[in-house]
Amino acid sequence: MLSLRQNAVYDLVVPTSMGVRITPADRQPVHTSTDFKLQATSAESNVLNISASLGLRTKVLTAFVAESPIARFIQGDLRRRNIEYEGREVPQGGPWGYRHQFNIADSGFGARGPRVHNDRAGEVGLTISADDFDLDRLFRTEGVRVLHMSGLFAALSPGTASFCRTLARLAHETGTVISFDLNYRASFWAGREAELSEAFAEIASLSDVLIGNEEDFQLALGMAGPESGGKNVSATDSFRAMILEVKRRFPNAAVFATTLRQVLSANAHLWGALLLDGETWHRVEPREIQVLDRIGGGDGFVGGLLYGVLRGWDAEKCLQFGWASGALVTTLLTDYGEPADEDVIWSIWNGNARVKR
Repeated sequence: MLSLRQNAVYDLVVPTSMGVRITPADRQPVHTSTDFKLQATSAESNVLNISASLGLRTKVLTAFVAESPIARFIQGDLRRRNIEYEGREVPQGGPWGYRHQFNIADSGFGARGPRVHNDRAGEVGLTISADDFDLDRLFRTEGVRVLHMSGLFAALSPGTASFCRTLARLAHETGTVISFDLNYRASFWAGREAELSEAFAEIASLSDVLIGNEEDFQLALGMAGPESGGKNVSATDSFRAMILEVKRRFPNAAVFATTLRQVLSANAHLWGALLLDGETWHRVEPREIQVLDRIGGGDGFVGGLLYGVLRGWDAEKCLQFGWASGALVTTLLTDYGEPADEDVIWSIWNGNARVKR
């Protein structure tokens, strides 16, 4: 599927801004709740979790607020999850200084859809830059097999956009496979369209794996939407047409992937996936899954897909494992998956929910 660097210390590395997520108990709305679950979170560290749980060596590049109990909580949680971390400690600068982001999530229930509120003012991740890390040591001396980046982090600030461009250049130069999940967010791009279009285009041009839906490719990379072609053209056909055009514009990328989701209710989705490997398309037909909390399902898909890449599996097997990893995350209260072993994932793929003794 992809040629991976040999004899590297790290299997999977991500740049990210770590924060915490609070979720009401029993799937209740935020504004009426008094009991909340607290967890460490970021989209990018969520992607690491499948590989970290299954024994691969992973690492986040981030920043922490010095002497912050929230920073200590995040560090302890990353250690528990078998994820290494590296990042400078930034002085808080008083009560109105830096802090870790808060993600406040209502999981929804039945006909009431989920709601997510991001509270990111003064986020310490805004300070992250390439100067915070010894990147020559990481990429040239130690070695990284796969670097994964998200458009959420790349668009966080001019500094993080520049950092991701630096990482992409160095990873490409040293033979590290680059995965880029576009993750377009209009609120991040407002007033910065020219700056971020240039940054995303460069990162995409160096990437080996590009992940996103139709809107991501249109709005983050400036791709024109495909012609509708009449009522008989499906969403999948439309996406395929667009990806072929993206492939022509960004020829370095060999793998393109997206999830397919239809929401029946907050508790049930039709979940599928699509992947292009070279010239060959692979598809997982949408099938119904039960949903405890949908947040993080997409990250679980990417995490499972990249685990397959790291294991050297063929494209179809990678896609199946990614689909099932995403489905696993939707059964959990956390927004990341912690499988006990590969069999947990493959049992989901095979539709086997029988008790294992």
